[in-house]
Amino acid sequence: MSHSSSPQSVAIEDEKLARLQNEDIEHTSNTLPSVDEKGVLRKMDIRLLPMLSVLYLLCFLDRGNIGNAKIEGLPEELGLTSPQYNLCLTVFFFTYAAFEVPSNLLLKRLRPSVWLPAIMVAWGIVMTLMGVVQNYTGLLTARLFLGVAGMNCTEKEGGAFRLLSPTIEAGLYPGVAFYITMWYCRHEAQYRQALFFSSASIAGAFSGLLAFAIAKMDGVGGYSGWRWIFILEGLATVVVGFISFFVIHDYPETATFLTKDEREWVITRLRNQNVDIRGRQVVEDEEFSWRYVREAFTDWQVYLALIMYWGIVCPLYGISFFLPTIIKSLGYSSSTAQLLTLPIYITSAIVSVIAAIFSDRAGQRSPFIFGFFICIIAGFVICIASSGRGVPGVVYFGTFLAVVGIYPAFPGNITWLSNNLAGGYKRAAGMAIHIGIGNLGGAMASNFYREQDSPKFILGHALELGFAVAGTLAVLLLRISYQKVNLRREKALRDIDANTASSEAGSIREGDRSLTFRYIL
Repeated sequence: MSHSSSPQSVAIEDEKLARLQNEDIEHTSNTLPSVDEKGVLRKMDIRLLPMLSVLYLLCFLDRGNIGNAKIEGLPEELGLTSPQYNLCLTVFFFTYAAFEVPSNLLLKRLRPSVWLPAIMVAWGIVMTLMGVVQNYTGLLTARLFLGVAGMNCTEKEGGAFRLLSPTIEAGLYPGVAFYITMWYCRHEAQYRQALFFSSASIAGAFSGLLAFAIAKMDGVGGYSGWRWIFILEGLATVVVGFISFFVIHDYPETATFLTKDEREWVITRLRNQNVDIRGRQVVEDEEFSWRYVREAFTDWQVYLALIMYWGIVCPLYGISFFLPTIIKSLGYSSSTAQLLTLPIYITSAIVSVIAAIFSDRAGQRSPFIFGFFICIIAGFVICIASSGRGVPGVVYFGTFLAVVGIYPAFPGNITWLSNNLAGGYKRAAGMAIHIGIGNLGGAMASNFYREQDSPKFILGHALELGFAVAGTLAVLLLRISYQKVNLRREKALRDIDANTASSEAGSIREGDRSLTFRYIL
């Protein structure tokens, strides 16, 4: 028997799914009556998110501070040409992207409380050494090793040694993004991702403020101000990395800050979060198999989401590396340009968190991502239209609008894909592919803004605009595709025997390809 599908039927099915998810969580709470749901979530937020946010703040601060060092005299002292400076930005992303997948698979098998701090300590050491490079070759080498560790930590297991730390920053963001999915349900994830990622916005603000202050140390110890930017921020990362060894918790099963009933409640609700009108599906405790990695590499949604990611990350890195230069080119002094980055990044952080709250409450990702893409497009159109016309305030507003679109869109983009990948190892691999290959957009964006294009930077703005348009189209296509798959699966379930449907609902190996799995829109 066939059934026609309509927008009304989609809305009804979504409402049923939301109701059953809530009923499932209520059932979990009823079996453990002593558990205060909101209290447990507050505990998790307090114990997990602050340290993760500080780590990423320092990571993003260190990654983008080369843009601040540039206008404080780095190219002149090292004798860099514009292409050489851009290449130093570019090489970072090749090693950065290459190790995303192995890093996330190792995080799934190893302890986050060891893995993530080790990444940060190694990252901080390399960043500190960037402050003592003497020429182009030294800076290029340091940037290369900023994406891949200079150390190989190993741990003996069963008579053999396995690699523990092949990466530095390559493992941090995808690792933390995946780590959050080990603690929070799908409908709660974006708020936590936004709190975590908003630290990148704060890093952008602090980067300008700290660079403004640290640059005043010019000449101290015989070092230029730009060198002290790398040295002090790198040392801070090393110190915080060591502290995080004692602060980061591993998994809900071993969380000492939760009671036994609270741990059971968190674990149960994570296992039961993916429900449908036919029952539960996908328990997240499968053994490792290369099948899950292959499925991630061949999943259509990963590559469509990748285009969306490029539409965000190319403008993100372009702004991160060149915003101080763009603002300075409008006629402001170096110190004023550093300070003018502050309101842009602070506003972005606030908007990111507010948007995430509404997105989680609505159970929708695509409408918010689409809206912020429109902001990005509008911002770059304003920049192109007003550059070179003697209206620096309008160009500044254009960059402001673009950044306010970029930073809130990013956690929504990451959360949307993670919501729609089921099975722990497949999600780990899929998110690493998404973020790893996606960050090659940074390699492209690091070459968009050329010195010879100053002060208009029309080429850079136009390229960012093109990627944003492509990302917007990817959002629309991804939502339409998800909606069609959801409708097709619902129709298939209506047409088959209820016992068969129940059997498929309990299949771990089917994952997000199960007939009972519903993609979040």
